Amino acid sequence: MSYAERSYSYGSGGGGFGGGPAGRFGRFFTPWVTRLIVANGIIWLLNAVRLLPLDWTAYVFGFSPARLLVHPWSPLTYMFVHGGFLHVFLNMLVLFFFGPPLERAWGGTAFIRFYIVAGLGGALASVILVPLIGTPTVIGASAAIYGVMLAFALRWPDAPIYVWGILPIKAKWFVTFLAGVAVWATFVARGGPVAEWAHLGGLVTGYLYLRWGSVLDRGLSAVGRRWTRWTGRGRRGAARGGRGDAGPRPRSTSAGRPHSRRRPSGDTLDEVDRVLDKIRESGMDSLTEEEREFLDEMSRRYRG
Repeated sequence: MSYAERSYSYGSGGGGFGGGPAGRFGRFFTPWVTRLIVANGIIWLLNAVRLLPLDWTAYVFGFSPARLLVHPWSPLTYMFVHGGFLHVFLNMLVLFFFGPPLERAWGGTAFIRFYIVAGLGGALASVILVPLIGTPTVIGASAAIYGVMLAFALRWPDAPIYVWGILPIKAKWFVTFLAGVAVWATFVARGGPVAEWAHLGGLVTGYLYLRWGSVLDRGLSAVGRRWTRWTGRGRRGAARGGRGDAGPRPRSTSAGRPHSRRRPSGDTLDEVDRVLDKIRESGMDSLTEEEREFLDEMSRRYRG
């Protein structure tokens, strides 16, 4: 029985790519892109030599809404299982071209977080669309890959993508075409071995995360910092100059007079910490316009 005839679906990363900014940027591996390619390659190799039979791997680690409760890890692991050499090769080829520029621009932490979120979007789409598509088993990194392509197109919309190394298409139109195919295949054509709904889920979830992810990150970061402060407030407070148990800090003076500026509130300091942490982990390019304006305002307001 050929793989396409089996009862689980997969996605492919798309056509061939070369040249243009994607080709130039992808020429050198970045840390997380390298790890992802190696991990996917190793799992495919284990399947190919039958140390891990593909049917068993797809059943245990592939994603199906029908088995979500018994395989709760599958929304994450399904994106590391592929149905054959061409499947994994195309996905990793696209990741090689489109991933490095994003990882360099965002930093490794932000990149892998986005990659995983987009991949989870493919699993989420499988759950939401159960009445339409049933409960097939989905495998492959395509949802995450489609999210990466979307992020690339939003950041470098006019970058030329050379399909099969011949036809130059701007990134924004290339991804728009792929999105149209995913919508058509999901809601009109249906059926087939390619899980186009997972591609669509990766695109939609990737976009929503790019649009609103900073709000989620801000909330999670604030919770983490408050927990750290609660569990080690004396040390943290001393580092901040007396906000913990180290006692009050004398006010700074200017020209012999007490400083008249108000000290920033705890919430403001939390937000400053979050933005500075984001810069350290992901670089200045990862900041939103609101975050840049916030830093500028804090710099003007509390400049000593």
